Amino acid sequence: MIYHIAATYREAGQPDSAYRAINVDGTRHVLESAVAAGVTRVVHCSTGGVHGHIANPPANEDAPFNPGDVYQETKLEAEQLAREFGAATGLDVVVARPIGIYGPGDRRFLTMFRGLARGRFPMIGNGRPFYHLTFIDDLVEGFRLCGTVPGAKGRTYILAGPRYTTLEQLVEMVAKELDVTPPRVHLPVWPFWTAGLLCEMVCVPLRIEPPIYRRRVDFYTKSRAFDTTRARTELGFVPKVDLEDGIKRTADWYRSEGLL
Repeated sequence: MIYHIAATYREAGQPDSAYRAINVDGTRHVLESAVAAGVTRVVHCSTGGVHGHIANPPANEDAPFNPGDVYQETKLEAEQLAREFGAATGLDVVVARPIGIYGPGDRRFLTMFRGLARGRFPMIGNGRPFYHLTFIDDLVEGFRLCGTVPGAKGRTYILAGPRYTTLEQLVEMVAKELDVTPPRVHLPVWPFWTAGLLCEMVCVPLRIEPPIYRRRVDFYTKSRAFDTTRARTELGFVPKVDLEDGIKRTADWYRSEGLL
């Protein structure tokens, strides 16, 4: 059994060729090595980001693909490669698409938690796009099921938490856990998007992480809401950590690490 989770994520100044070399060619190397070693199943970790903005939420595994950047494009290429490789060689391949991973140990959502704790989190846009989170313990169980359920061979599964909310509702829940007032002022999108574009034009060629970039603005504007019916019915995947509990556990970890 192999769980292929390694990938290169978003990094300023990294050329497109690096994403392709690691996310696509690296996947090919893993698959070829699996066949050579007689591995019985490979669980390939993709991302829900291959669907991009969800125009008609919630999205299931058959929703249109709409990757928004080179990371998501190469992750889509890699999962398509994995499925085709499995069909051609007979290798048992299962593709998993995790959604919005969070929990103790994760720092991607630290910006939101810390910003709210310090009264410096801007609410850009109307706050109505959907956002879907998956607690790490539930995701690990989903991966275990992808690796052990016999009927999963050749299938693709979205692994997501028990429910999604609007972004504004999510911010309010985090603020409540931190015992602070959520932001009430909604700022327009276009100045931040424009600033992100200009920062990228200046910083990326110099391999400097931009202080603001368009992908961060996308967090406020693109809907991400998913339907896990397939994983529930075929794998028995039932996420157990609801948002309030997951947010509390995440905040407690941030506090224990002195990050808030």
